[in-house]
Amino acid sequence: MATWLLKTEPSEYSFDDLVKEKRTRWGGITNPTARKNARAMQKGDRVVIYHTGGERRAVGLAEVAAAGDEPEIRAGKRLAKPVGLDEIKASALFKTSPLVTIGRLSVVPLDAAQFDFIVRQS
Repeated sequence: MATWLLKTEPSEYSFDDLVKEKRTRWGGITNPTARKNARAMQKGDRVVIYHTGGERRAVGLAEVAAAGDEPEIRAGKRLAKPVGLDEIKASALFKTSPLVTIGRLSVVPLDAAQFDFIVRQS
């Protein structure tokens, strides 16, 4: 099972929108690397939902419900406390992560330790 972080602009599609809809196709990915990452997502993979823009923080969890060019994402629980980008950058676990090295990447792979860090910080 892989773990991923999906970035979204909350004014366009927020974690609350995902919770309300329960499931959605994660489309509109234009970056070739992000598209490749999205196609690599498999049913059952764990996902962190991250708000970009003025928030810049991880806010919720989700799961890949179906694989594909536009994977289907199922809402999970809200993080007890959002985990900000500053907290993430302060951890040595993310030193080489595309989350901090390629800021424009909207679909980011996480390793298990990075995923656990975000969950523990909340």
